[in-house]
Amino acid sequence: MFRLETEVDRTRRDLLRSRLLDADTAASPVLRALRGTPAERETPLHVWASDAAGELAGGLVGHTWTTWLHVTHLWVDARHRGVGLGTRLLAEAEGIAARDRGCTRVRVETWDFQAPGFYRRLGYDVVCVIEDYPPGVTEYTLTKELG
Repeated sequence: MFRLETEVDRTRRDLLRSRLLDADTAASPVLRALRGTPAERETPLHVWASDAAGELAGGLVGHTWTTWLHVTHLWVDARHRGVGLGTRLLAEAEGIAARDRGCTRVRVETWDFQAPGFYRRLGYDVVCVIEDYPPGVTEYTLTKELG
């Protein structure tokens, strides 16, 4: 017999993550080979742009893991759009990931009203489309080979 609970419990969350990592590592030769190396962990990668007044003009938040860069957030303030800042932020992150962290690919998710065309213009390929996620919106996953 099992008792189910729905409470938020960070201690059990961390235990579950640890046990899942152990199981995944045991099942995957790639993850087993990475065990104990810096590539095993997600390493944050952030790139920030400030305007002449020192205000946040845009930024990229992501992380590298194994040979991948995962872009979690890319944002440019409306006042600074259309001048290539988003392209510069992404190019800087891709360069750091490839040159300094050995990444060979990058991944990003975006919604239909955000930037799928922007990423396609920069060489990204759509690898997944999820319609109605959230309702009325289409989510795209795009990837690109680096180098």
